[in-house]
Amino acid sequence: MAVYYFDASAVVKYYVTEPGSAWVRQLMEARDPGTGQALHLVLVAEVTRVEVAAGLAVIERVGRMRRAQRVREYQRFTSHLIQRYAIVPLTTDDFVTAAHLTQQHPLKAYDAVQLAVALRVGRVVVGHPFTFVSGDATLLTAARAEGLTTETPFDHIAPDEQSGGC
Repeated sequence: MAVYYFDASAVVKYYVTEPGSAWVRQLMEARDPGTGQALHLVLVAEVTRVEVAAGLAVIERVGRMRRAQRVREYQRFTSHLIQRYAIVPLTTDDFVTAAHLTQQHPLKAYDAVQLAVALRVGRVVVGHPFTFVSGDATLLTAARAEGLTTETPFDHIAPDEQSGGC
């Protein structure tokens, strides 16, 4: 089983159609044809709840989504937190690591926390392919510099996603 760590920018693509969404959805919904079990484990940090909520609110405020759709997608996301994702709790050490990462890379605070959690988890899931997924180029550059295998949904844009939008 492959293990993927999604930051909030990758998670939002599951709920809002934009470039890379089809790949995110395919990865998250992939099932073993024989057992019906998920082919991939998708991990998210606790802080992702706040980041996705804020991301959906911003998308509504800029007019890319109506309020009813934002409410519906946020409700889907919160129910999926239990069903589709493995939530990684934050530790004090994650914040210490995140603070250090901001001194090494040009990261925003939540991005540094996401990377710190991914680095910790990546050390634990030895023996399974582990990939950090984000749509943020700066965060991906830092993750690669820290030794993580990375993917961006933008490298997997389906032809019908070329224009983006909801």
